Amino acid sequence: MMAKYLLLKHYRGAPASVNDVPMDQWTPEELSAHVRYMQDFAARLEGTGELVDCQALSPEGTFVRYDGEGRPPVTDGPFAETKDVIAGWMVIDVETYERALELAGELSAAPGAGGKPIHEWLEVRPFLTAHSTITE
Repeated sequence: MMAKYLLLKHYRGAPASVNDVPMDQWTPEELSAHVRYMQDFAARLEGTGELVDCQALSPEGTFVRYDGEGRPPVTDGPFAETKDVIAGWMVIDVETYERALELAGELSAAPGAGGKPIHEWLEVRPFLTAHSTITE
C-alpha cells in the first residue's frame, strides 16, 4: 500500500557549519544548479511513479485568520523572521516511511553556494489518513 508524504523545504537553510549561505547571496550559476537538481530529482520520481506534485514558493506571504461573523479577516505579515517560511514542497507517494526519509535525505543534498550540498532541513509529513503508515 502506497502512502503520501509532504516534503517541506523551509527557508531556514542548513546548519551553519555546512553550507548556510542564504539563497539571495548565491550566484546565478549556483541558483541554476540548485533548480536543475530539483528538476532532475522530480523528473526521476515522476519516472518511478513516486512524484505526485511539487512547487517552489516565494518567501513573501501573509497570515490570515477569521475574526468573527461579518468582520473582515485579520491579516498579519510578512514577517522578518523567515525560519519557518515554506520555500517549496513536494508530494510523494511511496511504499514506506523509510523510503520517504531516504528521498528527503537525497533532496537535502541539493547544491548551494560553491556547488556544495546545502544539507538543508526538510520536514517529512504524512498525509492524514484513517490508518497511519508510519513505522518508526
